Amino acid sequence: MSDYPYLNRIHSPADVRALNRNELPTLAGELRRFLIESVSKTGGHLSSNLGTVELTVALHYVFNAPEDRIVWDVGHQTYSHKILTGRREAMAGLRRYGGISGFPRRTESEYDTFGTAHSSTSISAALAMAIAARDRGEAHTSIAVIGDGAMSAGMAFEALNNAGSMKDINLLVILNDNEMSISPPVGALSNILARLMAPYDAARRLGKKVLCVAPPVLDLARKVEEVAKGMVAPNSPGTLFEEFGFHYYGPVDGHDLDILVRTLQNLRNFKGPRFLHVVTRKGQGYKLAEADPIRYHGVSTFDHRTGLQEENAGIKPAYTQVFGDWLCDAAARDPRVIGITPAMCEGSGLTRFAREFPGRYYDVGIAEQHALTFAAGLACEGFRPVVAIYSTFLQRAYDQLIHDIALQNLPVVFAIDRAGLAGTDGATHHGAFDLSFLACVPNMLVMAPSDENECRQMLNTALRHEGPSAVRYPRGMGPGTALETDLRALPIGKGEIRRYGQKTALLAFGSLLAPALEAGEALDAAVANMRFVKPIDDALIAHLAREHDLLVTLEENVVIGGAGSEVARVLDTLPTRPRLLRLGFPDRFIDHGEQRQLLAEAGLDTAGIVSAVHSLRQSK
Repeated sequence: MSDYPYLNRIHSPADVRALNRNELPTLAGELRRFLIESVSKTGGHLSSNLGTVELTVALHYVFNAPEDRIVWDVGHQTYSHKILTGRREAMAGLRRYGGISGFPRRTESEYDTFGTAHSSTSISAALAMAIAARDRGEAHTSIAVIGDGAMSAGMAFEALNNAGSMKDINLLVILNDNEMSISPPVGALSNILARLMAPYDAARRLGKKVLCVAPPVLDLARKVEEVAKGMVAPNSPGTLFEEFGFHYYGPVDGHDLDILVRTLQNLRNFKGPRFLHVVTRKGQGYKLAEADPIRYHGVSTFDHRTGLQEENAGIKPAYTQVFGDWLCDAAARDPRVIGITPAMCEGSGLTRFAREFPGRYYDVGIAEQHALTFAAGLACEGFRPVVAIYSTFLQRAYDQLIHDIALQNLPVVFAIDRAGLAGTDGATHHGAFDLSFLACVPNMLVMAPSDENECRQMLNTALRHEGPSAVRYPRGMGPGTALETDLRALPIGKGEIRRYGQKTALLAFGSLLAPALEAGEALDAAVANMRFVKPIDDALIAHLAREHDLLVTLEENVVIGGAGSEVARVLDTLPTRPRLLRLGFPDRFIDHGEQRQLLAEAGLDTAGIVSAVHSLRQSK
């Protein structure tokens, strides 16, 4: 740690405030180096965190956290914040089982004033904190730090609309504009920000060209320019944010600590809703991340000197790739197929589709509610929209799923990625609830594939279905089943027996078929691949109930309201019923860690299944 003489002195934000202003750039440089070295050993979000080093240092230098509330949107950019608030040593366990979270978490630190991980919540939370401070007669500032990608969500504008009329609150919204979320931004807002930046960029380029012969004069002109823009008066009074009732300041260079500190000190003394536009570069200070910020957004462990990330030695395609390839095959055969994603092109496997079918690809930004109603409108006009979305993000559009799609029985396909345990992103990103909240909705067809080829078949089934349908598949790779090239569908509502056995039958839904087959060998139990959660295979359940005295349901979903509940409903209609053991996620949020660790903790690996069955039989 001798390489970090300034960073070694920082144990809380008070230590940052104790530095001289001219020492801050050195601290920022050490912080950036530490980030690169630390994340290279643990994996995590890199590009976004490198882009906010100076902004984080400036915020903790000017404001008095935690009395001043700093609310970070999403949380992809908070590693510097964690380090400066006493968690530098804990970074060695970042996103690892038992270690600190990759996102802000209230139970982790008093400096994490609001837990985040889903986008566009910061302004709402900070507004509430500003109102609370006003009503208690407190003078502290509430600060929301939100990215330009997160600003594309309607919730951010709902909060702006609410806050703009409150002139007596102490609220500062900082727009971290790096021209990206995970992927490049889309939509009108990104164009507005680009137009807002255009005169500034043009003037800056002209000034550099004229003054480059006199570097001291150039530096002075730059300082005057930034001070004038960032400190004296609002810029462009006709901007969108001014119309919302905010005093707009900026844009300012988010990597110039001197300007950032001066601007924030000036804004600290104002009251009312203020909006500061800060321009940063994702991946700043690490050339590889600057050149490819998408690749270095979320990284596995890597060599920070070369940038080489550890590659999976397997050749099996991930479920995400299976989906992306299937969508291209389907679109080539059916011109009605449309691909839709809420700002997750790469994560949802749509890169190839976007390239090969650009006229049928729609990235709607971080706007899940709009994505679903947009899909509903296309379905009304005879198209076959396919919404590629993570399970955890589908939760954000539940009303649209029910009201706009299911109620109208529209043929919209949901390709639900990251269903079940998402791994190191933790509780905010686990797809723990989709079977429960989908199965209770009328008209829904809900499927869970046990392998890659079955995933492809289920997607075919969904595309041919005359109503809303969902195929939910896990993060990562399956067992390596060979893929069929045709677009074959499955008989709806029909499962299959994969192993015959005695006394006990294991009913596996989706990804848990593999450990169920292993447990079936150890228990001499029958194993059924149920395939469909809705409509569930009543006849297969009845058959298994007649032949066995114990049925065990297995699902990567919460037990409450899940697939096991559907099996229980069917058993209640039978004249006699066997005992039923439902295995799934417990009634609590599951923390972050490797998927295998978390499955074992939940008792959903082979050993856990065998142990649960033995325990139940011994309790008779």
